[in-house]
Amino acid sequence: MNINSSSPNKILIVEDDVASRSLLSSYLSKEGYKITEADQADDLCERVRQEQIDLVLLDINLPGKDGLTLTRELRSVSSVGIILVTSKGDEIDRIVGLELGADDYVTKPFNPRELLVRAKNLLWRVKDSQLARSSENVSSLQWQFEGWTLDSNKRLLTSPGGITERLPEGEFKLLSSLLNAPGAILSRDQLMDAIHDREWTPNDRSVDVMVGRLRRKLDDNPADPHFILTAHGAGYMFAGDVK
Repeated sequence: MNINSSSPNKILIVEDDVASRSLLSSYLSKEGYKITEADQADDLCERVRQEQIDLVLLDINLPGKDGLTLTRELRSVSSVGIILVTSKGDEIDRIVGLELGADDYVTKPFNPRELLVRAKNLLWRVKDSQLARSSENVSSLQWQFEGWTLDSNKRLLTSPGGITERLPEGEFKLLSSLLNAPGAILSRDQLMDAIHDREWTPNDRSVDVMVGRLRRKLDDNPADPHFILTAHGAGYMFAGDVK
C-alpha cells in the first residue's frame, strides 16, 4: 500500500477582525492546510492540546486575553508554532511577543504569499525540532510493533520468531525516527537530517536505499508494504501498531 498525500497541518487562526480572518482562512485552506478559527481564545492552551494544532496565527489585539498574554501562557505548556499578526504601530508589542516565545510575526496589511512562506518555514522548523528531540531520547527506548522489537541500547531488531539482527547505525536511526512518529509522514529531508552527521546533497538517495534494506529485514513486500509506506513526493510513514 502507498500513501499519496500527507495529513494536512492544522492551523488555528485567532483574529477578531472578520475580514482578516476570512482572508487568512481562505488563502491557507487553498494551500491544503486544515483551518480552525476563533475571534478570541481565552482557552487557547486547551484548544491547541485537544485539537492537536501545529501552528497558531495570533492577533495581538483581541477581546478578552490579548495576544501577548496568550503567547506567554501557550509557550509555557507547548512548543506549537506561533505567528503574531500585528498592526504597523505595534513594534514594541512585536518585540515583547518574540521575547515571550512567539516564533515570527506578520504586519497588517499582510501579503498572503509572504505569510504562506513564513507559515511553511515555521512548520518545518517545528517538525525538525520535534524529530531532534525524539532522536535525543532514543537511547532509553524499546519499541514493539506487531511481534517485532527494536532495542535502542544495542540497535537490535528481533523478529516475531526470535531472530535477532543488529542494525547499522543509519538504518537504526531511520527506523527509530519512523517509530517515534507512527502514522506521520516524515519527509526525506527530515530523515536525512536524522541519519546523517554530515552535510548531504539533494540527490543523495541514502534514505531510499535504507528503506529498501529495512523492508527486506522486516519481511515487508516493497510492492505492497505493511510497515513502511511511501508517500509519493512527500516521504515515508510507519503504519504498524507501535507500543
